[in-house]
Amino acid sequence: MIVEEKIKMPKGFLASGIHAGLKKIKKDMALIYSETECTSAGTFTTNKVKAAPVLYDMKIVGDKKRGIVINSGNANACTAKEGYENAVKMSSIASFETKCDPSSFYVCSTGVIGVPLDMKKIESGIKSLAETLSPATESLLDASEAIMTTDTFRKTACCTIKIGGEDVTLTGFAKGSGMIHPNMATMLAFVITDAKISSSLLKKMLGSTVEDTFNMISVDGDTSTNDTCLVLASGLSGAEITGNTKEEEDFKEALFYILKTLACLITKDGEGAGRFIEVKVEGAKSKMDARLLARSVVSSNLVKAAFFGSDANWGRILCAMGYSGADFNPDCVDLVFSSEKGAIEVLKNGTPIRFDEEKAKTILLEKSITVLCVLKDGNYNATAWGCDLTYDYVRINGDYRS
Repeated sequence: MIVEEKIKMPKGFLASGIHAGLKKIKKDMALIYSETECTSAGTFTTNKVKAAPVLYDMKIVGDKKRGIVINSGNANACTAKEGYENAVKMSSIASFETKCDPSSFYVCSTGVIGVPLDMKKIESGIKSLAETLSPATESLLDASEAIMTTDTFRKTACCTIKIGGEDVTLTGFAKGSGMIHPNMATMLAFVITDAKISSSLLKKMLGSTVEDTFNMISVDGDTSTNDTCLVLASGLSGAEITGNTKEEEDFKEALFYILKTLACLITKDGEGAGRFIEVKVEGAKSKMDARLLARSVVSSNLVKAAFFGSDANWGRILCAMGYSGADFNPDCVDLVFSSEKGAIEVLKNGTPIRFDEEKAKTILLEKSITVLCVLKDGNYNATAWGCDLTYDYVRINGDYRS
């Protein structure tokens, strides 16, 4: 059973977050550190243009890692050979300052593309991070704050499960608000756990879980150069997880809970967003069809604009389903809008239903809205999450570099 927890540190982990001067006033560097070597796994952006830290992490991902060093304010992307060398230096400096073997740290960066890192500030920042490492919850919150860019709030999640009579803790934090789109939506996400698990099994779990969480969210249709999700496992709980067991199922369920929570928080904090939109597809011919349909609806700018105006324009939803590439029968589709103010069906078996426009408006004025698409083509379901498209999105991104 998953027990939702307030944010806390799994056994063996320490963290810190500071202001290193990369941004004017806010915290801008973070360090996650494990007292013991960790197994690990990662997933990365599918963008052909990958930032230097992504290229470095993809090269070293696997066993024997001790932590993650992160900076915000600068993406270290499109920075050529110098950028990659600086990513390597960040890992080397973090390893040296914590007295670990070389290449013990993953590196992540987020912020403006195409600007070289200020390595003097980076080096000084890493030294300060190493000196202020702490197992205190507040240190983890500092780290989660330091990775933010246009985010308006910290995104954290924590839970515990029982494995072999032992408590296993999973704690995650993420950043993301804009440049969010399926296939690793700009987001960074980190999960630390004290479970004992192999890197190969962790990789398998993370890949499938990301498919149904971070790969099912959209804010603006842009896939970043820096998207990264990393999981580190210290093993210090003493609870071992092996493949094809109930323990594996329980751990995967907990990992899904953490990633889904973080994914939804990212979309709720979409740049300029006023409404959180959940799209559920039921009765698809295949899992892929269900995913394609849900993602297409939640990614449509016309659908997003309709929700901004609280307009029950269901035609835009059916249109987005039609160009998704999924196989389905439009003549069998049911569509239902719902929120805390109730539910209203607008389409039945592909046929429009006369509905109360005022009731629909009341439902769609709520901050959290669900769209249910029932297909009757098969037994597969999928859910995607997104937000509306507002004037503020353009304002935020029109002066992002200033």
